[in-house]
Amino acid sequence: MASLKNVKIKIAAIKKTSQITKAMNMVAASKLRGAQQRMENFRPYAREFGAAMASLSGQMESGQFPLMEVRDVKTVELLVITSDRGLCGSFNSNIIKMVERKIKEYEKAGKKVTLTCVGRKGNMYFRKKATVRNSFPDIMSRFQMFNARSIAQDVSANFLAGGADEVHLIYGAFVSMANQRPVMKQILPVKQSAEEAAKAGAERKSVDYIYEPSPAEIMEVLLPLYLNVMIYHGMIETSTSEHAARMTAMDNATRACKDMVTSLTLTMNKARQAGITAELMDIVGGAEALRG
Repeated sequence: MASLKNVKIKIAAIKKTSQITKAMNMVAASKLRGAQQRMENFRPYAREFGAAMASLSGQMESGQFPLMEVRDVKTVELLVITSDRGLCGSFNSNIIKMVERKIKEYEKAGKKVTLTCVGRKGNMYFRKKATVRNSFPDIMSRFQMFNARSIAQDVSANFLAGGADEVHLIYGAFVSMANQRPVMKQILPVKQSAEEAAKAGAERKSVDYIYEPSPAEIMEVLLPLYLNVMIYHGMIETSTSEHAARMTAMDNATRACKDMVTSLTLTMNKARQAGITAELMDIVGGAEALRG
C-alpha cells in the first residue's frame, strides 16, 4: 500500500489539474458561443450560394471556364483543415484518419496525392508522412475571409497550372456538441453532382429562370467567390467543432479527476487506518510485555 505522504501529494496534484481542466472547459464554452453563432449565421449563405452554383454549373459546358475543366485525374490535392491547438479529444485524429484513408485509396488507384494543410496539427502530422505542397499553420485561432481568399487563390492557381486535376476539401463538420464528423467535398473542378443535377432538373420543370446578365457572365464572377465561400465555411465548421470537442474533453477530464480524488481519498483513509492500527498494536504489545 502507498505511503500516506505519497497519496496526499497525488491528491493535491490531481486537484490542481482539475482546476486547470475546469478553467479550460469554461474558456472553450465561452469561445464556442461566438463560433457557433458565426457558423449558424454563415450556413444559410453557404447553402444558398452552393445551390445557385449547382444550378448555374449545370447549364455550362465542362471546359467553358478553366475552373470547370474536367480532366483525366492523375493528381489529387486534398485541402485539409485541422485546428492549431490540441486537447480536444479525438477531433483532429478523426480528420487525419480520413485523410490517410483517402490517400491510400487514391494511391491504390495509381493517382498521386498532394496536401495543402490549414492548421498546425495537420501540418505537423503530415509534413513527414505525405507530400505537403503548401501549409497555412497558426491561422485557425483568428481567421477572416481574407485568409480563405489567400488559400483559395493558392489552390486555384495550382489547379490551373496543372498541379492537380481534382481538389477535395476535408474538414470537421459540427453536428452537435457530442458529434463532430469529418467531411470531404470536391471543390475543383466546379461541377454539378448527380444529386444536384436531379434536383435542378426537377426545379427547371416547374420554374423557368431568366438570368440577367447571362449565366456565363454570372459564373465568371461567382467562380472565384465560390471557392472563398467553401473554404471559409470549412474553416468556420472546423473552428466550432474544435471548441465543442475541447469543451467535452475538458469536462470529461474534470470528472475523471474527481473520480481519481475520490479513489485516492479512500486509499489515504485505508493507509491512515492501517497506520493507526499498527500503532495501537505496538502500544498494546508493549503494555502486555510490561505487565508480564
